[in-house]
Amino acid sequence: MRQIDVKTLGSQRHDALIAILIEKREDAGVTQSELADRLGEYQSFVARLESGQRRVDVVEFLALAEILGFDPSAVVNKLRSISDH
Repeated sequence: MRQIDVKTLGSQRHDALIAILIEKREDAGVTQSELADRLGEYQSFVARLESGQRRVDVVEFLALAEILGFDPSAVVNKLRSISDH
């Protein structure tokens, strides 16, 4: 059975996810503050997410997809093509 490293912060996939989320936010013309308002969070929450200081859970990821108007499955498929091992 293959072992997979579960340390995600700073991994290639995590870095790619953050880059994609920033790109999607900017493409949607939404500021960090506006995104935070729509999420019911503070701007610092979005800043920590976008700087890679915190993980994005599945529920947050789906909310981001709805707010920013992107297909979450397409992003997941793109991330699956990136190897961290």
